Amino acid sequence: MDLVAPVVVEPLKRRRCSECHQGPLERMIVEYNAPVCLDCADLGHLVFLRRGDTALTRRARESSTLWAVVVRHNRRRTRYERQGLLVEEAALLRAEAACLADAEARARRRARDAARRATLDAEITATLRAEILRLFPSCPADRATEISEHASAKGSGRVGRTAAGRSLDRGAVTAAVRASVRHVDTPYDSLLMLGVPRHQARTRVAPAIETVLRAWRHGAEERRGR
Repeated sequence: MDLVAPVVVEPLKRRRCSECHQGPLERMIVEYNAPVCLDCADLGHLVFLRRGDTALTRRARESSTLWAVVVRHNRRRTRYERQGLLVEEAALLRAEAACLADAEARARRRARDAARRATLDAEITATLRAEILRLFPSCPADRATEISEHASAKGSGRVGRTAAGRSLDRGAVTAAVRASVRHVDTPYDSLLMLGVPRHQARTRVAPAIETVLRAWRHGAEERRGR
């Protein structure tokens, strides 16, 4: 049977318990559209564990017979976001002891994982750089490095991190180079700061971009002509 954890809310406004009238409440549950304090909800014996330590959170939750999810409303994002858990104090102590016992092993594992990710990131960047120089042989080497590092930055969602970028799709690689030229070699950013709409600014700088790209392609065109 699937477990359904109680949801505890950290209210943004001052709230009082609808049963005992204590307040303002730091945390509460909502029953029948009314705020109820943790003591009245039989959750007052639980302790708060802030989110952030994945291993500690998992172990405390698994060791706690009763636990609850704590959320707070983010007005800017218009959604509730998890802040942590309420767990039994004994469960938290057991989880902390377990985490201390294997902290060194977990640290070594994190270091190995980080090293593997760094190696993979470096390989992605190097491969993208090589493809940029193949397509644009007259592109300065340091510029190719800059473009590849920017396009393949982890978590950026940029071209180097997409499936097309990783497969070295010609269009995707060219798009990364074009974007760099737009920002570095044309007045595009200045036009935006002057209030020129983005599409108009792109149209204005398009000829300058093509001039740079043609110059950088020069060596590739010569090789194809042989």
